[in-house]
Amino acid sequence: MRRLDPYDAVLLLSFGGPEGPEDVVPFLENVTRGRGVPAERLLEVATHYEAVGGKSPINDQNRALLAALRVELADRGYDVPVAWGNRNWAPYCVDALRDLTDAGARRVVVVTTSAYSSYSSCRQYREDLADAVIALAAEGRPVAVDRVRAYYDHPGFAGPVTQATIAALEALPGDLRDDARLVFVTHSIPVAMDATAGPAGGAYAAQHAELAALVADRVAAATGQDRRPDLTYCSRSGSPGQPWLEPDVNDHLRRLAAEGVRAVVLVPFGFVSDHMEVVHDLDAEAADTARELGLQLRRAATVGTHPDFVAGLVDLVEERAERARGGQPREPVVGDLGPWPSVCLAGCCPNPRAARPAACGADWVAPLVAEAVR
Repeated sequence: MRRLDPYDAVLLLSFGGPEGPEDVVPFLENVTRGRGVPAERLLEVATHYEAVGGKSPINDQNRALLAALRVELADRGYDVPVAWGNRNWAPYCVDALRDLTDAGARRVVVVTTSAYSSYSSCRQYREDLADAVIALAAEGRPVAVDRVRAYYDHPGFAGPVTQATIAALEALPGDLRDDARLVFVTHSIPVAMDATAGPAGGAYAAQHAELAALVADRVAAATGQDRRPDLTYCSRSGSPGQPWLEPDVNDHLRRLAAEGVRAVVLVPFGFVSDHMEVVHDLDAEAADTARELGLQLRRAATVGTHPDFVAGLVDLVEERAERARGGQPREPVVGDLGPWPSVCLAGCCPNPRAARPAACGADWVAPLVAEAVR
């Protein structure tokens, strides 16, 4: 069997979600803690979960991805434990890492289920990793963690997004297919958060815009029809007075209908699986909006456990291992913005509310652990 030196374990790190109705409000409290979100907003969002039985689909999707990663690693000859942890619900990140350290792991490579760069989609995961590593050090369970780079522009992600977009387009009636609009959708974030995303700011919106344009070009080449990529956002939350990235997908559908557009393909390329933002915001709300407007709508699949996506994640793990060994790995990308660093700069994607340590690579851990166990 092959070794993944210097790593002796892999952690799949995700957002988390409730497993039953009794979990919904505690889960939402975990997600929004410290953000000043009103209680009535939590109760409103809770109804989204109630509509699907009080259980988020994300955990089962992560279990499927975890199983697929284990198979892909084993097929490549690696005998390495692969665990799954969440930021906001069980199994929590710290518990997953504790189990790995108890089994002998001392350095872990982390794959997150977020492909883009911003505070909420990158640094917040690194903050939770830092909290976990510091807590485990205080328990006498030392462990170091590294993460793979942002992978929105990796061929293993961009390829399945393109394939899913073409499949959704082909599912439209033939007379609507040629002039259907491609509407790319991702999770909105505050404008101020995007302004500090990435080393130079603006990375979140820029990464999405680049991938949308690239996928649209590939779809045009495959179908023989030029495709204009429309970038939209969903799942806005927080204070009404705070500017968030726009346009909202529902507002954009209304504008398209007013322009005479008859058909739309929604591409949820901001999400790696069909969790609540997809099944509620798109499959329910946006679909209702389209019906009201008389728009024909097809929704592209998320990458989920597509074999190319799973293989791409393992490619990223191997790439990160080679870099940790001091090598210069090949870092394939599509587009012109990447490859993004696997070790973030100290000021990248800062916390908008409070200063918290964030895992940046193996070197960051020593002073924090020393402080924790002192």
